[in-house]
Amino acid sequence: MGTALLYGLGTAIPLVIGAAIGLRTTLPKPLLASLMAFGAGTMIAAVSNELFEPAFVQAGAFTAGVALFLGAIVYVSANHLLERRVGASAVGWALMLGTVLDGVPENTALGVSLGSAGGLVLLVAIAVGNVPEAIGGSALLHRQRNVATGRVFLLWVLTGLVLVAVTVAGRVLSDHLGATPISTVQAFAGGATIAVLADSLMPEAYREGGWWVGIATAAGFLVAFLLR
Repeated sequence: MGTALLYGLGTAIPLVIGAAIGLRTTLPKPLLASLMAFGAGTMIAAVSNELFEPAFVQAGAFTAGVALFLGAIVYVSANHLLERRVGASAVGWALMLGTVLDGVPENTALGVSLGSAGGLVLLVAIAVGNVPEAIGGSALLHRQRNVATGRVFLLWVLTGLVLVAVTVAGRVLSDHLGATPISTVQAFAGGATIAVLADSLMPEAYREGGWWVGIATAAGFLVAFLLR
């Protein structure tokens, strides 16, 4: 339980730091894009090594594959609904809600992975990806939607606490589930994460950073791969 709490905090603290940075300063767009691309590279390695591969080995191609596609379908559907409800005029809210939408399957998988002494690569991937999301979301909420600084910061703190709770819940869940259900959760989270990368993180990084983000993505993948 203590390890799950620490890992959960490891994903939440970058959110709080990112929110503080976004409220106090404006970082260059290429730098933010590079952070997003680096995070995307780490997530690619995490999905391959810590989510889908263990599920594939344990549960087999059919179960892992179905769970993978379900994860992607659920994320894409929820994200589409969010965009329709919130709209382009409230990008800051969309980023914050999107962080929760991304984080629930990712942090659940993180908690579940701790039961098999894994999770380090996934922790790094989630933490790196959370920073630019929080920077961008907090800045947009404060400057474009005129939400008070204290309220914006509190919202991101609450978002971080949700992710901590989800990580701990995933760890508790792993103690009461068999190997196949755990593998299904991992593959489902992997599918959702792939959809996050394809729909949001990588397109946004390329739009803001251009050609350089390909190198940053490769760097993130290498770092995560070496942490296995």
